[in-house]
Amino acid sequence: MESLQPSGWPQPRGYANGIVAEGRIVFVAGQIGWNARGEFETDDFVGQVRQALRNVVAVLAEAGAAPERIARMTWYITDKAAYRASLRDVGRVYREVIGAHYPAMTLVQVAALLEDQAKVEIEATAVLPTHA
Repeated sequence: MESLQPSGWPQPRGYANGIVAEGRIVFVAGQIGWNARGEFETDDFVGQVRQALRNVVAVLAEAGAAPERIARMTWYITDKAAYRASLRDVGRVYREVIGAHYPAMTLVQVAALLEDQAKVEIEATAVLPTHA
């Protein structure tokens, strides 16, 4: 995988402007902040981000993929102010779960998510090397 950075553009913080990759593609459906039993352990925004990211990593592991194979992520959040107020902590839990890997990302505020208690939903696309 290779990050794409157009000449003269400011360096992005916490994401890539684009990624080019070749291989098998893994699509991870939107993951929310509940545990493997489908239960929310917290209403805290950052806590739900941590769990949603852990859920993304668990689905990737089923394909034999590690977080550094993620090429793109889309985050759906219900409260932009909560996200902005917790940016430092969101960055910390992101690095804790995903590491220092920053794929192409989009963040969208939505009116609601399907599960009323959910504050964030994260979907991902990963690219694995093609098997010989």
